[in-house]
Amino acid sequence: MGGVHLRALREVAGATLAAVFSDDERQLAGDLTATQGNLGRPAERFDFSAVKQYRDLEALLGDSAIDAVDLCLPTFLHEDVAVEALRAGKHVLVEKPMALEGAGARRMVAQAKRAGKILMAAQVLRFFPEYVALRHALPGLGAVRGAFFRRRCAAPAWGGWLQDPEKSGGGVFDLLIHDIDMCLHLFGKPEAVSAVGRYDAPAGLDMLYGQLFYPFGVVVVCGGWQPAPAFPFAMEYSVTLDGGTIEYSSAGRPPTLYTRTEQALPLELCDGQAVEDGPAIRDGYTAEIAYFVECCRLGRQPERCPPRESALAVELMRTLLVARERDGRKILCSNLA
Repeated sequence: MGGVHLRALREVAGATLAAVFSDDERQLAGDLTATQGNLGRPAERFDFSAVKQYRDLEALLGDSAIDAVDLCLPTFLHEDVAVEALRAGKHVLVEKPMALEGAGARRMVAQAKRAGKILMAAQVLRFFPEYVALRHALPGLGAVRGAFFRRRCAAPAWGGWLQDPEKSGGGVFDLLIHDIDMCLHLFGKPEAVSAVGRYDAPAGLDMLYGQLFYPFGVVVVCGGWQPAPAFPFAMEYSVTLDGGTIEYSSAGRPPTLYTRTEQALPLELCDGQAVEDGPAIRDGYTAEIAYFVECCRLGRQPERCPPRESALAVELMRTLLVARERDGRKILCSNLA
């Protein structure tokens, strides 16, 4: 994700890359060609000759020329490094999942409040044009009656920490945090959840089929890691309302509205930041970072992607994993912040 964020940052007006931090000398030299990810984007070499290169985190956080840090570290490092950065007076953008546990995420939120700094989790789906289009279409289509979100990929052979649930939370936690956050964004906190699925680490299988219970009905969220190395990354959604059904699939079906009286109506792909939210940016990662930078510049809390909701997404994902262990028994969400 560091490479993805670096590419996006080049397109963000008003932001300057001041420094990079890593314990990998090859990466500090700008060579990210060995990095991999789910997105299938080409690896790249970056020119870091004009930026500071840090191997010591304390030294970086003590640099008064740095206003904000963008944490693309393994998940188990998010909490401690974010808290240190906030204490040092830096604004913080932290990759998803925000933290491994809800308590850690809440600690980050509390420290940001004490420090008077901006904290935002990089829940990039809120800035993806296909999901922004869904958000904008919902208000005109009446009551929601049900929804389905799915995301899956092959179990990754890269990033050794990612295969360790103690460091990453596991495949389901790392992947479906996107869709759980989108449900919170669109529908709010559910009343209860249930889940079934299977986790088989040696086989590379980590799957969950979850149900989120709302007053209007049920939202299904499912997916995870498949034990087939060639299995492609894919994501999709289907939301049914009184006024029609909106569906999207990354496998070649753009967001489309189906109604009783009209032919299929493709949704206009909203920019990652709609007109009222800021400049028109089509790439979700660029829009996400641009929004964070604008919040820092204006001293405005990120209401489009508030850290309290990102913390709740962590708690809700943890609750779903507990529900999977209980073979589908429903768990109330009344105790979640």
